[in-house]
Amino acid sequence: MSELIEKAIRDAFPEAVIDSRDNFGVLNIKIDAGALLGVCEMLKSAHGFDYLADVTAIDWKDRIEVVYQLTALVSNTKIALRVDLDANKPEVDSVVSVWKGANYQEREVFDLMGVVFKGHPDLRRILLPEDWEGHPLRKDYVIPD
Repeated sequence: MSELIEKAIRDAFPEAVIDSRDNFGVLNIKIDAGALLGVCEMLKSAHGFDYLADVTAIDWKDRIEVVYQLTALVSNTKIALRVDLDANKPEVDSVVSVWKGANYQEREVFDLMGVVFKGHPDLRRILLPEDWEGHPLRKDYVIPD
């Protein structure tokens, strides 16, 4: 099944796929950040990925990687989409228009990692006070005295 999904993504977005691999039985596809929204729309509408299980981010110092864990509930098929963002200006399109459940997850990643989700309907801090400075899960974050 994962080979069919990868082929569908490569066929629909030939320039988008950067890398793909199997991690513990889950297809992980690294795609160009500019193609994220289109890939997500296609995965939901054409392949039944109706559940966004998780959105998280990893600070690799030179880049921020955002990871989307998707599930097609009917077939219990799982896939992870990964996008690399510029560490100095981490921005990517919001997927709230595809999965409403992305709302709070994107807000959390914004709050703690500083990723700006373009087009998000209410991108503001969710865990920390609005006047908090910085993003505490970033490696360059300095703990205030």
